[in-house]
Formats: sequence, structure tokens, C-alpha cells
Amino acid sequence: MGVIPEGPLWVSGSDDNLSGTSGMEVDDRVSALEQRLQLQEDELAVLKAALADALRRLRACEEQGAALRARGTPKGRAPPRLGTTASVCQLLKGLPTRTPLNGSGPPRRVGGYATSPSSPKKEATSGRSSVRRYLSPERLASVRREDPRSRTTSSSSNCSAKKEGKTKEVIFSVEDGSVKMFLRGRPVPMMIPDELAPTYSLDTRSELPSCRLKLDWVYGYRGRDCRANLYLLPTGEIVYFVASVAVLYSVEEQRQRHYLGHNDDIKCLAIHPDMVTIATGQVAGTTKEGKPLPPHVRIWDSVSLSTLHVLGLGVFDRAVCCVGFSKSNGGNLLCAVDESNDHMLSVWDWAKETKVVDVKCSNEAVLVATFHPTDPTVLITCGKSHIYFWTLEGGSLSKRQGLFEKHEKPKYVLCVTFLEGGDVVTGDSGGNLYVWGKGGNRITQAVLGAHDGGVFGLCALRDGTLVSGGGRDRRVVLWGSDYSKLQEVEVPEDFGPVRTVAEGHGDTLYVGTTRNSILQGSVHTGFSLLVQGHVEELWGLATHPSRAQFVTCGQDKLVHLWSSDSHQPLWSRIIEVESRSVTQAGGQWHDLGSLQPPPPGFK
Repeated sequence: MGVIPEGPLWVSGSDDNLSGTSGMEVDDRVSALEQRLQLQEDELAVLKAALADALRRLRACEEQGAALRARGTPKGRAPPRLGTTASVCQLLKGLPTRTPLNGSGPPRRVGGYATSPSSPKKEATSGRSSVRRYLSPERLASVRREDPRSRTTSSSSNCSAKKEGKTKEVIFSVEDGSVKMFLRGRPVPMMIPDELAPTYSLDTRSELPSCRLKLDWVYGYRGRDCRANLYLLPTGEIVYFVASVAVLYSVEEQRQRHYLGHNDDIKCLAIHPDMVTIATGQVAGTTKEGKPLPPHVRIWDSVSLSTLHVLGLGVFDRAVCCVGFSKSNGGNLLCAVDESNDHMLSVWDWAKETKVVDVKCSNEAVLVATFHPTDPTVLITCGKSHIYFWTLEGGSLSKRQGLFEKHEKPKYVLCVTFLEGGDVVTGDSGGNLYVWGKGGNRITQAVLGAHDGGVFGLCALRDGTLVSGGGRDRRVVLWGSDYSKLQEVEVPEDFGPVRTVAEGHGDTLYVGTTRNSILQGSVHTGFSLLVQGHVEELWGLATHPSRAQFVTCGQDKLVHLWSSDSHQPLWSRIIEVESRSVTQAGGQWHDLGSLQPPPPGFK
């Protein structure tokens, strides 16, 4: 519960109206109470998320124990059942939910989480059971119909020479000792091992292996062309995405979990105020048969990794580039912007999967769409040559354009964050920070030339300070509450300009870069590499025959030798041209695609 500050709240006088000074005092006190309430709600969200994660881990242990007991139990006798999970479920359900300020909003499910399908040491089929546990039969059927990946995955494993729809035949070349398959119309040749080549035949049916593959580790991060896509969850995991996979990475435990619900590249990500529910939006795509996959938004549970809702099938055009949850009304609304010519802005009641309103946002690129943290009726969008302040009233959206007045209008408004008092801070392509007063559309304070080049990322910290990340100058700068520069550090050139900044524990920051790397550190101690990936398309991959190593190369002229144990590059080399393939022979790695001699130390 919030504590009312000591001191008189109302001032008596000769008339019934408050004086200007007392009115300001009331506003300050109300603002302080709102901030305290927000902090307490955040603490509850952290506790709920941590307990949910503990439940997930406990259930995983119980499932492992039950499996071991089942192996050792005499035939005909059922293994004993554990009751711990049920008791923890009851404890979790007893936690208070985040109460909306208006007393309305959909109730949140907080108990009974399922085991993650991609967590280490878990059964491979747990993902299916978790979906069944949380979706009704009708909803599960609709999700199956909506997700063509469930259909294409099973058919793609059937290696035969038969045609399915427009799929081309598999071609076996005896002379080359290779099998050529066609993936989305593109030929993919695969060499047959020498010991199998003399007897290999497409007509030979092989027994399915007793074990199944499951995803263990995803390398890389998409920072080159996406923004605000790196967050820290209360479970200690950082969440981000690359390709069609949302990654939950526990740095402390060196463990990854993965949400695999999307069927094409993810472009945006948002975290619900409960810090458990996550929204991700994807691009349009096609199946291998050439059928279209519509862009949409998926709402999913970061503990169970189960899909809760799917929004916008057949509504969005090209891709969903921005998503954001409302904050102060329990998070029952979601805004989204697509990449159509009009960049349509839509607001959804995501729990009901219904669209509340949509409107044309801008003819130019939209980079950010977010709700104001203390007012659920206010949204902010920004991008090329604009920043708009939207008001949601009576099922319609109206906008006010941000006025730069005496300040030079930037070519791009690149990022947005919010201060404790509700003021809005933006960073732009001119390297400036602008503060927009709460409820207004005018600049109240400016920090000109904060960075040399664009300001790509902003993060308001818990202690009231502000962190900005620069593009051209690669600097991460800490600003005081009066916008004075307190500290700065430069990101190493190899990792590229800053794309986004996320707050960690203590003074730790996580930085995503435009060269698809994630760094960990602080403005006081500097940053070290956490996640590294290729900057452009990856074309070549080869494994070492006897070591836990593999090498990759691609269009970015980079060659990385990776350790599959540490999941980190052992070395990286820059070559003169783009690469298409690489192989290992005679104890050395050879870059075949570029036909270039290996650089010094290329072993």
C-alpha cells in the first residue's frame, strides 16, 4: 500500500479555491503517490514472475524424477505422484494481481505454468502439452490452422522423390555423390558420406532415429534494422530475437530457452507490465509451397512459452514493425503499426483478440509506437520527420503533431523514453535530446549535440538518471536528472554503433548494437561481448570432425570459428570478399566460396 506523505494536503483560506502554490503541491503529492504505487506494482510483478519461474523449474525436476522412477518401477505398479506442484500453484494463485487503476481489465492467469519445450533437460514433447494445457480445444484448433509451420514441419522431414504440390523432386547424383533438395525454390545440395555413397538410394527407407533433435542454442541477435528489442526479465533472462526465434537467455546460468511460435522473421517485441507476457510481431512470408503467411502479432507467456493469443491475421500488411502494451490500466491494450504505405496504427484488446480502432499513422517510416506509462489514453509514435501524440477517446484516435518551434526539425526521431514525472524524452538523427512536458506537444528542455550523429537508444534508469546510446560516435552516456553529463564510455568499433540500451541489475546495462552484437557492462567499467552474430546473410557453415567447433562465413566478409561448448567465437577474421562456403581439410579451414587464400592464423 502507498503511504500518504506527511504534512497538510489542503490549504484553508477565505475562498473555496486552492491557490496556485497549493495546487502545485497537490499535483506534486499525487505524482509522488503515483510513482510509489508504480514501484510497488513493479515489485509485485517481479515477485510473481520469480515465483512462476521457480514453479517452472520445480515442475521440470518433478518430471525428471517421475521419469526416473517410472523406469525403475515394477511393471503394473504406477509411480508415486508428487503434490508439490499443486501446492505451489495454489500459492502462486494467491498472489495479488496487478489491479488496473479503473478497476477493470481482464484477469491474469498466474498459476499452473507448463514446462518449457526448449529448456535444457526437458522432454521434447513438453511444448505441445503446454499449449494444450493453456488453450481450449477450439482455440488450439484455430492456432493450428493459423500456423502453417505445424503443417510444413512434418512434411519437410519426409525425404522422398515425390512431388507435393509445387515442391520439386529430390535429385540424387551418383557422379557427384550428392542429394539436391529444393527449399522454397532454391536448390540445396548435400554431400553423401563416402561410406554410404556406394549403396545409397532414394528408395531405401530408413528407420527413424530413437532420439529427436531440439533447439539448444541460437547464435546472433537482430540489431541491424530493428529497435527496442532487448529487455531484462525478472527471472534474470534477457529476451531478444533473431530470425523467427525469440530468445530468453540466462547469462548467469548460460542457458537459453526459445519461443518458436513464429513462422517468419520477428521484427518487434514488447513486454507487458506484468513482466511475464510478451508480444512479438513478424513479417509476411511464404510457405515452401508458395502460400502466403500473413504478418501478425503473437502474445505469449515467457515462463511456459505457450501462445496465448494471435492478433491481426489478414489485417496487417507486409510486416508488423512496432508493438507496445498499455501500462497504467493493467496492460489490457496493445498498439501495433504495420509497414503498409499508410503505416496503419491499430489498438487492440489483446485478451479478447479484438481491434478497438485503427487509423493511418504516417506516409513515412514509423520507428516507435508506445503508450504513455501513466495515461492509457495517450500514445506516441515517431519516425521519419515526425512525432505524434495520440489520444484514444470513444473508440477513435486523434493526434497532435510535436512542435519543434525554435529548434531544428530532425530528419528522424529515433527513440523515446519516459521520465518518472511523465515527461517524454526523444533522441533524433541530429544527436539531440528533447524533453516534452507531460500532456503537451512542445519541447520544454533540450540537450543539443548530445551525440555526434544519431541517438539510437534511450533508457530511463530506476534512480532517475538517463542513458543514451549513440550511432556514429558509439558512445553510451549517463545523464543526471538535470541533464548534465555524468559519465560516458565508448563501445569498441568491432561491435558497431549502439542500437538499444536495457537496464540490468545494479548498474549493469545491456547494449544491442547495429552489428548484431549484445554487450554487457556499465558506463563505469566498460562493456564486454555477450552475444555475437554475422552482420549480413550467413552462407557457409562447416563443423570440425573431432572438436566441438564449427566455422561460419557470409556476405559480411567475416569468418568466425565458434566453440559449441562456450557458444562464443574462438577467433574472427575479416577477408577481402564475401564468402559463400567453407570447409575443413588437412587441419585447416578453407574459404571456398570466395576463392581467396586463408588469412594468417586461419586454422
